[in-house]
Amino acid sequence: MGQLTLNLIAISIFTVTMGMLVGPLVQIPQAVPVVAIALLAGIAVFDQASFNGTIGNLLINGLNRLSGDERERVVHHEAGHFLVAYLLNIPVTDYTLSAWDAWKKGLPGLGGVQFDTADLEATLKTGQLPAQTLNRYCTVWMAGIAAEQLTYGQAQGGQDDRQKFSILWQQLQRPLQEGQVRQRWAALQAKTLLEKHQEAYTELAAAMAADLPVADCLALLQRHVEPTALIAEA
Repeated sequence: MGQLTLNLIAISIFTVTMGMLVGPLVQIPQAVPVVAIALLAGIAVFDQASFNGTIGNLLINGLNRLSGDERERVVHHEAGHFLVAYLLNIPVTDYTLSAWDAWKKGLPGLGGVQFDTADLEATLKTGQLPAQTLNRYCTVWMAGIAAEQLTYGQAQGGQDDRQKFSILWQQLQRPLQEGQVRQRWAALQAKTLLEKHQEAYTELAAAMAADLPVADCLALLQRHVEPTALIAEA
């Protein structure tokens, strides 16, 4: 079950539990909070099973929209993904900065940068994944975390990015410890790229904060640097 849905259940249970404690003081039957817990838990499970946690994402994200600092952090996180994907020649098809924006575009989850992963999927079907391709995608997935660390000193987001990496690593049937080393390596590679292109990163974050179209963001980056698919071996 998605972490946001679990958080929503936890918040609901806490709220209802408090209701049970103060209920007698305001003459609320104790059965009401119990029924409410069961109903909320059922909705959360149904949301995760049928809508991939979209309802929970929208509710939690709606609360986060009240915080300008949170939106700014999301912008810098996603700008990291966008820039590193461009530098490593992985096509960016779209981006959103909230679950609400993603829902309006028919995209799952909390939103974020959308990539064209056709080449990765085609390669995976062959049963073999070249090291260069693996390195590129791992670096792009870790770029949001690296961007937060570079901007704020530490990362709060990135759980979904780590999950994507873990799913791929399981598909490859590679050792867990090797995967942890690869994650750290990829994050370092991403941070190095962001530091090298700091000016482009700053301008891209500002463009994304202004909700400029992908084409405009790409045009901005093209004025700064040409993309390359090459990256050092892990």
